[in-house]
Amino acid sequence: MKTPPKEAVADPQAMKGKIVALELLKILLENAGAIFRTSERFLGAIKQYLCLSLLKNSASTLMIVFQLSCSIFISLVSRFRAGLKAEIGVFFPMIVLRVLENVAQPNYQQKMIVLRFLEKLCIDSQILVDIFLNYDCDVNSSNIFERMVNGLLKTAQGVPPGVATTLQLPQDATMKVEAMKCLVAILKSMGDWMNKQLRIPDPHSTKKYEDADNNTEPGSIPLVNGNADDPTETSDTQSEASSEVSDVSTIEQRRAYKLELQEGISLFNRKPKKGIEFLINANKVGNSPEEIAAFLKNASGLNKTLIGDYLGEREDLSLKVMHAYVDSFEFQDIEFDEAIRVFLQGFRLPGEAQKIDRIMEKFAERYCKCNPKVFTSADTAYVLAYSVIMLNTDAHNPMVKNKMSAEDFIRNNRGIDDGKDLPEEYLRSLFERISRNEIKMKEDDFAIQQKQSMNSNRILGLDSILNIVIRKRGEENMETSDDLMRHMQEQFKEKARKSESVYYAATDVVILRFMIEVCWAPMLAAFSVPLDQSDDEIIIAHCLEGFRCAIHVTAAVSMKTHRDAFVTSLAKFTFLHSPADIKQKNIDAIKAIVTIADEDGNYLQEAWEHILTCVSRFEHLHLLGEGAPPDATFFAITQNELDKSKQTKSNILPVLKKKGPGRIQSVVSATRRGSYDSAGIGGNAAAGITSEQMNNLVSNLNMLEQVDEINRIFIRSQKLNSEAIVDFVKALCKVSIEELRSTSDPRIFSLTKIVEIAHYNMNRIRLVWSKIWIVLSDFFVTIGCSENLSIAIFAMDSLRQLSMKFLEREELANYNFQNEFMKPFVIVMRKSSAVEIRELIIRCVSQMVLSRVNNVKSGWKSMFMVFTTAAYDDHKNIVMLAFEIIEKIVRDYFPYITETETTTFTDCVNCLIAFTNSRFSKDISLNAIGFLRFCAAKLAEGDLGKETSGKVSPSSPHEGKDKKVDNGESIDKVDHLYFWFPLLAGLSELSFDPRPEIRKSALQVLFDTLRNYGQHFSLPLWEKVFESILFRIFDDARRAIDPSSGHEINDDMEELDQDAWLYETCTLALQLVVDLFVNFYNTVNPLLKKVLMLLVSFIKRPHQSLAGIGIAAFVRLMSNAVELFSEDKWFEVVSSLKEAAKETLPDFSFILNEEDLNRKNHDESTGTSIPDDDLDDLRRHHLLAAISDFKCRAAVQLLLIQAVMEIYNMYRAQLLVENTVILFDAVHAVALHAHKINSDAALRSKLQELGSITQMQDPPLLRLENESYQICLTFLQNLVVDRPLGNKESEVESYLVNLCQEVLQSYVETARLRQMSDSILDKQLHWMIPLGSGRRRELAARAPLIVATLQAMCSLEDSSFVKNLPGFFPLLSSLISCEHGSNEVQLALSDMLSSSVGPVLLRSC
Repeated sequence: MKTPPKEAVADPQAMKGKIVALELLKILLENAGAIFRTSERFLGAIKQYLCLSLLKNSASTLMIVFQLSCSIFISLVSRFRAGLKAEIGVFFPMIVLRVLENVAQPNYQQKMIVLRFLEKLCIDSQILVDIFLNYDCDVNSSNIFERMVNGLLKTAQGVPPGVATTLQLPQDATMKVEAMKCLVAILKSMGDWMNKQLRIPDPHSTKKYEDADNNTEPGSIPLVNGNADDPTETSDTQSEASSEVSDVSTIEQRRAYKLELQEGISLFNRKPKKGIEFLINANKVGNSPEEIAAFLKNASGLNKTLIGDYLGEREDLSLKVMHAYVDSFEFQDIEFDEAIRVFLQGFRLPGEAQKIDRIMEKFAERYCKCNPKVFTSADTAYVLAYSVIMLNTDAHNPMVKNKMSAEDFIRNNRGIDDGKDLPEEYLRSLFERISRNEIKMKEDDFAIQQKQSMNSNRILGLDSILNIVIRKRGEENMETSDDLMRHMQEQFKEKARKSESVYYAATDVVILRFMIEVCWAPMLAAFSVPLDQSDDEIIIAHCLEGFRCAIHVTAAVSMKTHRDAFVTSLAKFTFLHSPADIKQKNIDAIKAIVTIADEDGNYLQEAWEHILTCVSRFEHLHLLGEGAPPDATFFAITQNELDKSKQTKSNILPVLKKKGPGRIQSVVSATRRGSYDSAGIGGNAAAGITSEQMNNLVSNLNMLEQVDEINRIFIRSQKLNSEAIVDFVKALCKVSIEELRSTSDPRIFSLTKIVEIAHYNMNRIRLVWSKIWIVLSDFFVTIGCSENLSIAIFAMDSLRQLSMKFLEREELANYNFQNEFMKPFVIVMRKSSAVEIRELIIRCVSQMVLSRVNNVKSGWKSMFMVFTTAAYDDHKNIVMLAFEIIEKIVRDYFPYITETETTTFTDCVNCLIAFTNSRFSKDISLNAIGFLRFCAAKLAEGDLGKETSGKVSPSSPHEGKDKKVDNGESIDKVDHLYFWFPLLAGLSELSFDPRPEIRKSALQVLFDTLRNYGQHFSLPLWEKVFESILFRIFDDARRAIDPSSGHEINDDMEELDQDAWLYETCTLALQLVVDLFVNFYNTVNPLLKKVLMLLVSFIKRPHQSLAGIGIAAFVRLMSNAVELFSEDKWFEVVSSLKEAAKETLPDFSFILNEEDLNRKNHDESTGTSIPDDDLDDLRRHHLLAAISDFKCRAAVQLLLIQAVMEIYNMYRAQLLVENTVILFDAVHAVALHAHKINSDAALRSKLQELGSITQMQDPPLLRLENESYQICLTFLQNLVVDRPLGNKESEVESYLVNLCQEVLQSYVETARLRQMSDSILDKQLHWMIPLGSGRRRELAARAPLIVATLQAMCSLEDSSFVKNLPGFFPLLSSLISCEHGSNEVQLALSDMLSSSVGPVLLRSC
C-alpha cells in the first residue's frame, strides 16, 4: 500500500501489489467478526497504520485505487465507526465531501464512485442518524450530514448556467440522476430507521432489509452497525459505545449549542465586536479577555482576517484580548521565524499599519520574555519581526519580480540590536528558512463548510429559510495530492486534540426532527425543480419517490410545517387546478397522492385537506370526462348561467355540445382555472377559451382514466387509527364546505363521501365515534342551514340515512350516544328559516321512530326536542304534522319512551305542554291536555323506568324522607318530583290561556290528577306542589290585576278577559285548592299557614273581586275543614283574620293632605313646565284612584266582618275564649277606625265638597261602623252567656261594659255634634236647633245598635249592673236630653229605666 514519492504508473508490479493489498484489506474489514470489531488492539492498528495509508491512496488519481479506498472507508463507517469517531470526522470531508462539492469541474469517475458509495451507505439506516448525532451535533466537528445533503443538491441541480465545466451533457445528466437517487435513499434511510424505532410497519423497507441481511458476498454492505445489531458484541469498546445512548435533552442541548455558536461565529465574521458581544450574552464565551482570547485561538470557522482586525483594535477590551492572546503562546527555545509562523497561523495580519504595529510590538515583548538571552531588547525582536514579514511577502508573492537576496536581507537588518548587528549566520539561516517555507495561515474544514454552505444557499435561494448567513472567503483549492495529505494529517492531530471521544448511538426519533430541519429545504428544491422542468420518466419517478419519503418522515414525527410544504408542492404538481395543462407526470403525481394517503394516512393530520382537495378536483374532472352532468345541473342552475353558456357555445367542440349547458359551463370553468391556491373546488366559470385549450382538455380528461383507485382512500378510512380518522373527517368536511360554498356551481361529491365514511367507520368504539360525530354534527348543522334549499335537503336526507344506520345498533341504558347523534336535527330545526327543511326533519324523525322504535333509547330526547320546536312553529302545517306524529308515539309507543331512561318522560311531557299552547287549533291543545292526563296516570301506575326502579335520583330534594311517610313502596313508585313537577307546572301555566275551554280543561286535569294520585305524595312533594305550582297561579293573577302594583299587565292577561278569568277560572282554581287542601288535610296540615297566607293575600289586594274571591274561599275552607282543626290551627285562623282586617283598613288621609299635594305638584310643575290643564288632570286622576281604593277597602272590610261572623256562628262552640277575643279585637279595630273617619268633621266636609266626584254617603263608613260594633256586642254577649271558666268571666264583663260605654258615648257625641255646631254659628240664639234630615237619618241608622247596646247592659247580672251603674248613668241622662232619629232608642231607654235602673234606685232609697 505504500505510495512512492511519485505515482508508480510506470511500475505495473508495484501497482498490482498496491491493488492486491487494498483488496485484501477490503475483504478483511468486510468479514471481520465481533472480536475484531471490538478489539482495542485491532482498532489501534487501524488508527496507526490503515488511516494514514488510506489517506494517501484516497488522493490517488487512479480510479481502481480510489474505488478500493472508498470501499474500505465504507467498511470502516459501517462496522468500526464507534471506535473511529475522530478519524471518520476527517475522512468524510476530505474523501467524500471534497469530491461531492466540486460541481463545476469534478473528476466524473471519482464523483460517480462517491455517489454510489453514499447510496450504499444509506442501506443501513442507523449510519446516517449516527453521523448526524456525532458530527452535526458536535461543536468541534464538521456538519457532515448537512454538507452531504447540500452537495447532493448541487449535483442534482447540475452546473450553474454560465460556469465553465469539464463535464459532458450525458455525464451531467447521469450524475443528476445518481444524486437524486442518493437524496431519495437518504430519506428512505431516515424513514426506515424511524419505522424501526416507532415500530411502524413498512412493507417496502422490510423486503429490502431481508435481502440485505441474507447477502454474504464479499463487497456487500453489512447491516451490522458495530454497536447494536449483533448480539455477540460484548467487548469493552462496544459496551462503552452502546452505554452512551443518546438522550433527548442531550441531543437538543448539543444541537442548540452548536447552532447558537455558529450564529455567533457568523456574526463575528461580519461584525467582530457584535459577534463577541452576542457570544458573551449567550454564555458561549466568558467575558474575561483571557477567555475571549482562548475562543479566538481555538474556535473553528472564524474568519482569520477579521480575527486580525479585532486584535489590532485600540479599544480597551480588544487591546486586552490581544495581549491575552499573545500571552497564551509559549515561545521558549523556539527559533524566531518558527515563533512568527506559529503566531500567525491563527489569524491574518490586518492591512492597517497601526494595527500591525500594536500586534507585533506585543509579539516582540512576549518572545523576549520567553527567550530573554536571544536579543538585547524587545526593540530588536520588533524590527526583525517586521523584516521577516516583509521577506515572506517578497519571496512568495508572484507579483514581485525582483526578489530580495540574502545580502539584501542582511543589509536591511544592520544595527537593529541596540546599535549592533545580529550574527550574519543567524540572519542568513533565517532568510533561507523563510524562502523555503512560506509563513501562512492554517486552514480548517469548517471554513470549507462555510463556503459550501454559502454556495448551496445561493443556488437554492434558501438563505432566509435556513437562517444561515452567507460567509465569503477566498477560493483556495488543494491542488496536489501532497497538499491534501499534509492537510489531512494536520486534521487528524487537530481532531485528536479537540473532538469528543465518546461515540453516541442514536435511539430517539427526536434526532430526526433536527435532521429534517437541516435537509428539508434542499430536498424540497431538489425534487420540485426537476418535477416542474423535466418530463423524463426516471427523474419524475425519483422525484415523486422523494416526495413520498419526505412526507412519510415529516408526517410521522409531526413536523407540520415541513410536511405541509411537501404535500402542498406535490398537490400543485397534479395540475388539477389547470386541467388543460395536465401531462403524464401530473397523472403520476396524482397516483403518488393516492399512495401517500393510503400508506401514511395515520400521520397526515391537517394535510388531509390538501389531499382530499385533489381528490375532489380529480373526481370533478373525471365526471366531466365521462360526460356526466355536473351537480350544478340539479342543485343550482340560474337563468344568468344559462345565458353565459349560450354565449360561449361557439367555442365548444361538437363532442361536448350534447352534454348540455351545465356540462359546458363546468368544462369552461375547469379550463380557465389559474393557480392551485386561487382555484376554488367549485370554481367560477369564465368565457373566452380557445379551441386548442378545449382540445387539450378533452385529451387530458381521458388520461385521468389511468387513476382507477381514487375511491380506496375512502374505503380504507376504516383502517385509520383513532386520531387519524378524526383528522380525515375534519378535512373532508372542510373540503365539502368549499364545494358547496359556490352558489353557481355547488358540488356534493365530498358530502356523499362523508356519508360513506360514516358508514364505513360506524363500528368503531364509542369513544372514537363520539369524536368523529362532534365534527360531523357541526358540519350537518352548517349545511342544513344553507341558503341553497336543495343542498340543505340533500344534507338532511344524508343525515337521515346515517341516523337510520346508527339506530340499528343497540344502546344500553343511561348512555347518551343516540341523543348526541340526533342533535343536528334539533339545531337545524331551530335555526332553519326554510319551511321545507323543517317539514323534512319532522318526517325524517317520524320515519326513524316508526322503523327503529325498538332501538331508540337516549334518542327520544332529541326527537322530543324536534317536536317541541315544531309546536312553536309559525306554520300551521308544521304544527299539525308534528302533533299527528307525537300523538301516535304517545298512544302506541309510550312504553318504549321510558323503557331504559326515565328522564325521557319529562321530555315527552314538555313536548305535550308545548302543543297545549298551540294557537292554530283548540283540538290540538285539548288533545295534548288529554295526553298529559294519560302521562300522569302512567306515572302514578309506576310504569316508568322498570329497569331502574328502586333507585332514587340525585336530583330528588326529599331523598331519605319519603319512606317515613305512608307506604314506602308507593312513594318510591310515584313520589318523584323531577317527574311530577314539569307535568303539573305545565298544566298550571295553562290557567292563563286566553281560551276558556283550555283553561277549564287544564285546571280540571291538574286538580283531578292531584286528587286522584295525591294520596301517594309525601309532604315535601306537596310543599313543592303548593308553593311552586298552585300558588304561582294566583301570584301571577294578583300581579297582573293589582292596580296598585308597579308591574305592567302582562301579555297573557291582556289577551284574556280579566272579569271572565276572575269569576270563572280564578274562583274555580281557588276553590279547588281549598278542596284539595281539605281532602288531604292529614298529610298537608303543616301547610295551613301558607294556605291562609294565600287567602289573606287575596283579601288584602285593593281589588274588590280578588278580595271577594279570597273571602269566599276562606269561608269555604272553614266550612269544610274546621272540624279537623286543633287549637293551634284555630289560632292561626283567627290570627289570619285579624291580619286581614288590619291590612284592609280604609285610608282617607289623601283628601286631608290634598292641599299639600297640590302645592307639591305645583312646585314640580314650575321646574318641569307642565301646563295647568295637565296638572288638573293629574290631580283628578290621583283623586279618583284614591277614592276607588277607599271604596274597595270599605267594601272588603264589610265582607270580611260578615265572613267572620258567619265563621263564628258556625263554630262558636269550638272557639276558645282567647280565639274569640282575638276576633273581637280584630272587629273592634275595624269599628274604631270607621268611627274615627265618621266623626272627622273636616273630612266629611271635604267629601261633601267633592260629592260629584266621590258619590259617597255621609258619613262614609256608617254601615261598617254599625255592623262592626254589632258583631263586637254579639261576641261579648255570647261569651257572657257561655260563662267562661276562671277569672276570664270578669274580663269578658269588663270588655262588654267598656264596649257599651264606648257605643253610647259615640252616639251621644254624634247627636250633639250638629246641634252644637249650629248654635255656634249664631251666638245670639240660646235654644237648640232641631236636627236636619241627614242627621236624623244617620241617628236612625245608629238606633238599632244603641237599642242592642241598652239591651246588653240590661242583660248584665244585678251585681254587675249595680257596680257599673255610676258609669252608665251620665250616658243615660245624655241620651234622655239629646234628640234622636227614631223613637226606638227612647223606647229602649224607657224599658231600661223602668226595668233595671228604677229598682236599683228604689233599693238605694
